[in-house]
Amino acid sequence: MLRWTLAGALLLCAAQAMDFRHHHYEDLVRALFSVQNECPYVTRIYSIGHSVEGRHLYVLEISDNPGVHEPLEPEFKYVGNMHGNEVLGRELLIQFAQFLCEEYRAGSQRITQLIHDTRIHILPSMNPDGYEVAARQGPEFNGYLTGRGNFREVDLNRNFPDLNALMYYYEKTEGANHHLPLPDNWEEQVEPETLAVIKWMQNYNFVLSANLHGGAVVANYPFDKSREPRMRGKTTYSATPDDKIFKKLAKTYSYAHSWMHKGWNCGDYFDEGITNGASWYSLSKGMQDFNYLYTNCFEITLELSCNKFPPVSALQREWLGNREALVSYLEQVHHGIKGMVYDNNNNPISNAEISVSGIQHDITSGADGDYFRLLLPGTYTVTASKQGYLPSTSTVTVGPAEAIQLHFYLKAAPKDINLNKNLHNKKDHHSVRATLRNPGPR
Repeated sequence: MLRWTLAGALLLCAAQAMDFRHHHYEDLVRALFSVQNECPYVTRIYSIGHSVEGRHLYVLEISDNPGVHEPLEPEFKYVGNMHGNEVLGRELLIQFAQFLCEEYRAGSQRITQLIHDTRIHILPSMNPDGYEVAARQGPEFNGYLTGRGNFREVDLNRNFPDLNALMYYYEKTEGANHHLPLPDNWEEQVEPETLAVIKWMQNYNFVLSANLHGGAVVANYPFDKSREPRMRGKTTYSATPDDKIFKKLAKTYSYAHSWMHKGWNCGDYFDEGITNGASWYSLSKGMQDFNYLYTNCFEITLELSCNKFPPVSALQREWLGNREALVSYLEQVHHGIKGMVYDNNNNPISNAEISVSGIQHDITSGADGDYFRLLLPGTYTVTASKQGYLPSTSTVTVGPAEAIQLHFYLKAAPKDINLNKNLHNKKDHHSVRATLRNPGPR
C-alpha cells in the first residue's frame, strides 16, 4: 500500500512539473523531439505523410525496440486532434508521451513493462492545419466549427471509405465479415491526412486504438453508422459482432477517468459514461468503424471535454483526470489470445484467418505470422485457416489477466481438396453519402 501511495505522490509531482500550455505546430514538433532526446533508446519519431499545407503528421513510437515489429508484441495507437478545433487530445498525447518517458527513466515497473511488451504509436495531431486555424482564434473566441476540418474545410471523420454500407449488405448475404475491400479510386476520394492514416494502418498491424475528440465527455464505441435508415428524432443501437468487448473497452476508459463514468457531463447523460455511436447519432465514413471493418484494429472514440478548446488553466486538471485512463486503456491490448500461425516446416504464415465460433468477425495474422485477438474471459473455439492449408481448430480458456498464447500449425491441403472460399466481387461495394446538418463532436 505504501508503494502505491508513494507512486501516486511521485505522479502528482510529475504532473506539477509538466509544462501545461497549448502547442502550435512548431511547439508540438519540439516537444516530440524533446521526448526522443530524453529517452533515445525507447523512442522513434517518424512521419506518416503531410497535411494539405505540407505539415508533417508526426508519430512518436515508444517501445523497447523502436522501429521493429517483434512477433507477439502488439501494436497500439492513440490519435489526437482529428478535428482541428478539438485540442485537448493533442495536449494530452504530448503530456502522455512525456509521462511515459519520465516514468520509464524513473524505473516505474508498470510503465517499463508496458514499454517492453507493447509497441506504442502516438499521433498527437492528425489535423495540424485545422489546429492552426482554430488556434488563431484561441480558447476564448473559438467557434464550434472554426478549424474543425482540414485546410480545405473537409471533416476528416466523414472522409474514410464507407465500408459500413458494404458490411450491412454482406450481413444479409453471408459475405465477408472483415478486411472489406476498398472502392476503386479510393485514394482520389480522400484528403491527404486521411490517405496518410489509411496507409499507416496498412503498414502496421494495429490491435487496439483510440481516437481523442472533444465537445462531450463519453467513451463512444462502434458502430457509428446505423443499420436503419435515418429518421428525425430517432436513433438505433448498431452493434458490432464484438459488442461485449467494445463495451468493456469503453468502460475501462470511463471508469479509470476521474469523472467520465459518472454519466452527467456537458448537460448530457450517458449511462456509465459510454455510448454506442449510432445510438447517440448516426455517422457515416468515420475512422472508428473503418478501423474495425478494414483492419485487425479495434478503435473507440474518446470525447474528453465539454469545451473543445479549453483554456490553459484547465489543462492540468484534464491531464490528472485522464492520465490513469490513458494507461489502463493501453493495457487492454494485452487481453484475449495471441499466437503464431506456422506451416509444416515451422515457417510463419501471414494473412491466415483467425475465427472465433459465435463471433462473426475474423482477424488475420500479420506479416510475421503472429495474430492478436481481443476477447473477454471465457472459453472459445478458435480456428485458423488459409487457402491451400487444412484448417486447425482449438479450444482455449481466456482469463482476466494477460493474453493466452495459442499457436496453430497448418498442414498443406492435398491437391485434390478444393478449399476455395466464395470471394465477393468489389462491385458489390456501394456507398451511402450522408452529411449531418449539425455535426456533433465526433
